[in-house]
Amino acid sequence: MKKLILPILLALVGLGAGAGAGHFLRPAPSAEAPAGSSAEGAAAAEHGAESKAGEAKPGEAKEAKAKEGEGAAGGGHGAEGEHPATEYVKLNNQFIVPVVENGKVQSLVILSLSLEVAFGESAKVYAQEPKLRDGFLQVLFDHANAGGFDGSFTSSNAMDVLRAALLESAQSAIGPLVSGVLITDIVRQDN
Repeated sequence: MKKLILPILLALVGLGAGAGAGHFLRPAPSAEAPAGSSAEGAAAAEHGAESKAGEAKPGEAKEAKAKEGEGAAGGGHGAEGEHPATEYVKLNNQFIVPVVENGKVQSLVILSLSLEVAFGESAKVYAQEPKLRDGFLQVLFDHANAGGFDGSFTSSNAMDVLRAALLESAQSAIGPLVSGVLITDIVRQDN
């Protein structure tokens, strides 16, 4: 009997400590929801986000959840004149760039790009995606032909040059709503 008391007592203390920590560390109720219906309001907000995500284009569901997170984390407009909120739009497909030497493909560079745009402008980016991709591919091919993907192609200087060229191409395609180009993945596969 004595052997059972200690494990049961430890389990009860652990359960009580966990419940107490959960109570004190739970998030504050949302200011938008009435005080008595925080769980119902959260469920309705989540359902609304899911229904909007179901109507969105591929990739926008993640952005809708990121937008919700920005609002909860204070990523919106600040009272002290902070920069306006931005969002990141991941382009749907990767870019595949051949690196040609002596008339033969020596390697392939595969990139994934995202654009930093003003909050709420992701639909404009997706509407112009074919034009953006065309411009980006031209920049990437020119970069490859100039030797930009040779040697240590991921050095800070080389990547800054490539980002600047991609940003210039994006702004010429859809205007100043693009404030940055992010290279989210890059890999070179040598033959």
